[in-house]
Amino acid sequence: MQEASLTGLRWILGIIAFYYIFKFMARIFLPVLVKKAVDNANESFQRQQQQYRQDNMWQNTHNNSNDEIIINTANAKNPRETKKVGDYVDYEEID
Repeated sequence: MQEASLTGLRWILGIIAFYYIFKFMARIFLPVLVKKAVDNANESFQRQQQQYRQDNMWQNTHNNSNDEIIINTANAKNPRETKKVGDYVDYEEID
């Protein structure tokens, strides 16, 4: 009987010790891991921005020779009619 209670007490003390050790280690290593993750995300973002700028510059220099803008004003003068669903009924309030 006494042996079983000591085993249970050991388990409880082991769980509590594990909790505090994990908490202590997390305070040491978690900031380092988060900083590394943020740095990796920042580098990835900068690479994407640089790639976008290079692609955009290439397209701008490539298309500069024959730039032409076409504006279709036919639809602007005659706006599209809305679909007529039914008749409008004006209701009057009766006192």
